[in-house]
Amino acid sequence: MNIDLKPMLRGEITRLPIDFPIEPEAPYGVSFDGDVRVVGEITNQGGYMRLTATAEIPYSGVCARCLSEVNGLYTMPFERTVVTEGTLTEEQEEDNVDEYVILQNGMLDIDDSVREALILTFPMRLLCDEDCPGLCPKCGKALRDGACGCTTKEVDPRWAVLASLKFDEEEDSGDGK
Repeated sequence: MNIDLKPMLRGEITRLPIDFPIEPEAPYGVSFDGDVRVVGEITNQGGYMRLTATAEIPYSGVCARCLSEVNGLYTMPFERTVVTEGTLTEEQEEDNVDEYVILQNGMLDIDDSVREALILTFPMRLLCDEDCPGLCPKCGKALRDGACGCTTKEVDPRWAVLASLKFDEEEDSGDGK
């Protein structure tokens, strides 16, 4: 979405509210249930323009530990300094790409910046709960539903031969008789 900032550049306004949708690009294994909603404002304080917004999107996917359905609303703060084209050197633009958005011919397009920030900040793994115990490695039952009854103690097969050895109590007493 192109935002017209010409009135702000002319000094007619100092604050411009924004509220618009952006079509998102979902990470692998996640589906976005709608568009990203960007709500915020652009302020001008003595030639220093600042974009402050929040991007929200409903999502769905599966828990990385127990494979149950996970639904939620991801909220991402988005803040950038607005600069006019030609203000920054190429080196400044490359080094501070996450700090600035560039105004071209009085128009500001932040769609790509919001999409990129969303991809970079969205969680790599979804969890149904931070304390999700996951699945039983033997039977595959979801452990959040309760214990499955599988034995949790396993004998290392390298030591299994020692378990079959029997010692006579009298020989092992150590009193020398």
